[in-house]
Amino acid sequence: MKGHGGPIYEVTLHVDPEAAADIDLWLAGHVATMLTLPGFIDARVFSIDDEPDKIGRVVQYLVESDGRLQEYIAGPAAEMREDTRLRFGSRYTVSRRVLREATSDADETGTPIACLNCGFELTGQYCGNCGQRAQSRLISILELLRDAFGDLVDIDSRFWRTLVPLAVRPGSLTRDYLMGRRARFMPPFRTYLVLSLLFFLIAFFDPHEELGFLFEPQESGTQDEADAAGAAREEALGELEQQGIIAPRTPGAESEGLRIVIDGEDEGSSCELDDYDPADMPPWLARRLTKERLLVMCQRMTAEDGQGLRGFLDKLLENVPAGLFVLLPLMAFALNVLYPLSKRYYVEHLLFVVHFHAFVFLALTLQILLTRLGASLPSAEAAAKIGVLAVSAYIPVYLHKALRRVYGQGGFVTFLKFLLLFIAYVLGLSLILGIIAIFAAFSL
Repeated sequence: MKGHGGPIYEVTLHVDPEAAADIDLWLAGHVATMLTLPGFIDARVFSIDDEPDKIGRVVQYLVESDGRLQEYIAGPAAEMREDTRLRFGSRYTVSRRVLREATSDADETGTPIACLNCGFELTGQYCGNCGQRAQSRLISILELLRDAFGDLVDIDSRFWRTLVPLAVRPGSLTRDYLMGRRARFMPPFRTYLVLSLLFFLIAFFDPHEELGFLFEPQESGTQDEADAAGAAREEALGELEQQGIIAPRTPGAESEGLRIVIDGEDEGSSCELDDYDPADMPPWLARRLTKERLLVMCQRMTAEDGQGLRGFLDKLLENVPAGLFVLLPLMAFALNVLYPLSKRYYVEHLLFVVHFHAFVFLALTLQILLTRLGASLPSAEAAAKIGVLAVSAYIPVYLHKALRRVYGQGGFVTFLKFLLLFIAYVLGLSLILGIIAIFAAFSL
């Protein structure tokens, strides 16, 4: 077809697998008939695999001119389409478009124009090698924002086309990616990063706390409500004092905070490390977990002002995203062990885990939004709780279905491997959280 100056009339058929043989037999005769029409020079038929559970056939007809193509569309095209519909009914879908061969762009002197980024010869508005726009231009602030957030606000963007199958078709994104169908969807790691960022933003960003100056102060409750709350607090503290859980209070102790009693002793005694002996530890660990260092860490965490514990929790939350990212290769290794005969590379197992974790972030984000909706609208509280429970139950179901779709094993075998993978998740997550806690404690 190289050097053809006229239009290329392309017809794409998608048929059910059981009708593939009938379509191929009919298509051979149909193409021969089309080439007898005036202006139709040649044809090329090839197969595609761009839709799951469908067989694809593409026919490209070289047409002499636009006029000849219009004669066909206005004349015999309708009769041929009706004949195809009567023959195959609903077992096929068809789309048509007109193509033209690209020609190299040239300047006024006839010299081909090269891409400013990679030097590849340009044949259109975008470079066919690197994808950069052919013409450099200054863009406005609005266009800059559109480039930054286009995938989130454009309803037909790759982000939204990725989000739907990620949520409702377990394992389909991984399977499509491994089969080479990638251009329509957002890359796996980018999907993971976007959804994890969205989750942590929604989970830990409180506008009333971070942007408090934008909100009007809320009126406190009535004096009667305050007196009732104070009386209830005093009663509860009195019971804890009688049971020996907290130390007896003295006048003015309220402003200093409560002192918790452990085994009948004051809280400060909980940091006694007289029996600590690092001799049984490996030398590299004993040099780091010295008695003095542990004592300082304990005193900081058990400080009466509560700042030590608050700082520990803040450090813990700061390191959770990194810990979850480290969990990805560990779970991919677990899949590699569970499926030794799958003939899949380690990176293919890693892609499965990345997609699953991206879905988990999406599910957790939905749960947070439902919980906040129930707290804001008492009338929707019951429905929100049901939604949270439904999403929680859907996560293990999703994992089981994704394993079966991607790895193609039977239901019983997949269920056994699902249980083993669940155990691996519990162990891996416990290990990661333990390491994160140690780092958080020693960074105080």
